[in-house]
Amino acid sequence: MTLEINIPEVVAEVTAAFERYECALTGNDVAVLDELFWNHPATLRYGVGENLYGYEAIAAFRQGRPAAGLDRVLRNTVITTYGRDMATANTEFTRPATERVGRQSHTWVRMPEGWRIVAAHVSLMG
Repeated sequence: MTLEINIPEVVAEVTAAFERYECALTGNDVAVLDELFWNHPATLRYGVGENLYGYEAIAAFRQGRPAAGLDRVLRNTVITTYGRDMATANTEFTRPATERVGRQSHTWVRMPEGWRIVAAHVSLMG
């Protein structure tokens, strides 16, 4: 079996899902953020200051997160698809209030209900 990398229409689908996530994140649209994470105990999110295991923990974190200071600028975003049902999205970001560079990684999987994040990692450099 040969795995097709970066099938154009799949890249477009994941890019649209990633952009929807980014709009929801900076706009604090918790309902969309919750929708885009896979609703399953195996979903995880490692944040700058928290390790969240399972959809319920991630959703609870979103509910308690401050809604201010969410604007950011992305750079060096790389979306790679593996076949038609799995992808990674990696990006760097900066926020207006700091010079620090952040990094974000997502693993996306096509589920019956659409593209969902099954694993996420956010960190800050230096």
